[in-house]
Amino acid sequence: MKIIVEKDYEGMSSKVSEMLLEAIYTKGFKNISVTAGSSPIRAYDIASEYILEHPFDSTITFFNFDEIPFSKSGGDGVTVSNLKKCFFDKAEIDDAQIHQLTVENYQTHDAYLESIGGLDIVFLGIGADGHFCGNLPNTTKFGNQTSFVSIDSRPDMKEILLGEVGGNEEELPIGYVTMGPRSIMNIPHIVMMASGKAKAAIIKEAFFGKVTEAVPSSVFQLHPNFTLVLDEVAAQEISELI
Repeated sequence: MKIIVEKDYEGMSSKVSEMLLEAIYTKGFKNISVTAGSSPIRAYDIASEYILEHPFDSTITFFNFDEIPFSKSGGDGVTVSNLKKCFFDKAEIDDAQIHQLTVENYQTHDAYLESIGGLDIVFLGIGADGHFCGNLPNTTKFGNQTSFVSIDSRPDMKEILLGEVGGNEEELPIGYVTMGPRSIMNIPHIVMMASGKAKAAIIKEAFFGKVTEAVPSSVFQLHPNFTLVLDEVAAQEISELI
């Protein structure tokens, strides 16, 4: 495990954007999975400015690693909608270069990835409960590949999903899909980012505590090429351990 600590959110974002651009332009990775959420927004802004001036190989494909569908309206789900807003549209990435994981294709997703040589790298965030992708505590097991997670999987899942679809009951899905821990651990390069005080405690627990399904991200202690990019505040509880 490699841990990189930058001074602040801007520094963390610059480092993540540098790693993303390196994956695209220097290392020549073809299959790249990226995260939505608030953590990477500035990193995508920085990367998009460069991408707009430097067209890249048209064979590069971007992937989402989880998806929450809109029950009524259909179309792009929550994850891809957010990715388009914060990255794909800004960088003018063509839809043909975006492969969507959906509730319709999740059962064949792992076989499809194997057929194209697998994902080369994935960029992840971490939740305050230690989740990554859609692998919340008590939803998936370390051995799971790409899976469907039912709204009935946890007592609070309806509330979680309702928040994801903007509080609209009509759009509430019966569940969502996510690449499972086993699927993610098969990716040769994993980058996780975190910033802010709210992530400090879980960073220590996940990466310096017990490897347990109760803290899903703890599984990355076992990955041979895992990089954690933090700002100083998120790293405050592990400063004496690194």
